[in-house]
Amino acid sequence: MARLPLIDPETTSGDIRASFDRMPVKLNIFRMLANAETNMIPAMRLGNSILHKQKLSAVNRELLILQAAQLEGGAYEWRQHVPIALGVGVKQAQIDAVERGRYDDAALNEAERALLTFGREVVENVRVGDAVFASTAKHFSNREIVEAIITLGFYMMMARLTEATETDLDPAAGMAVYDGGKKPG
Repeated sequence: MARLPLIDPETTSGDIRASFDRMPVKLNIFRMLANAETNMIPAMRLGNSILHKQKLSAVNRELLILQAAQLEGGAYEWRQHVPIALGVGVKQAQIDAVERGRYDDAALNEAERALLTFGREVVENVRVGDAVFASTAKHFSNREIVEAIITLGFYMMMARLTEATETDLDPAAGMAVYDGGKKPG
């Protein structure tokens, strides 16, 4: 059971209520985030921009999200993003490699290996070694590298939110939530 109350969308008002009204599924993570009223909308906008507006490919983005969840022990995000990853084209073998922390796995191509090695250093060390950075820069633009760091940071934050508050796991909503974020509003 969650350590803090999950906000009932029906008791909210204003921008928070409008945000909940647009959601195809009112996941517990959003109900927990609503405890921080002034941060909810900006956080959701950032999350939506990560999911729908980055140059970084959907496959690479989902590999990084799963990596952040795996490294941070973020069971909530892992559960929600495995179906999204599969829905955008990540293969089960790639998910398995990330789950095991095997970034040299044959299921991953050279660029994915470089990105996940980079991601591990960002999460675990903050600073990234020169060789790892150079390897990543061979495959990804400046924009994509910064987007990767932002993606990792955001999902590290979400893992901390759900784990520290012991947010109750929802059934995986998968592509319904992902596709819902594509709608204007």
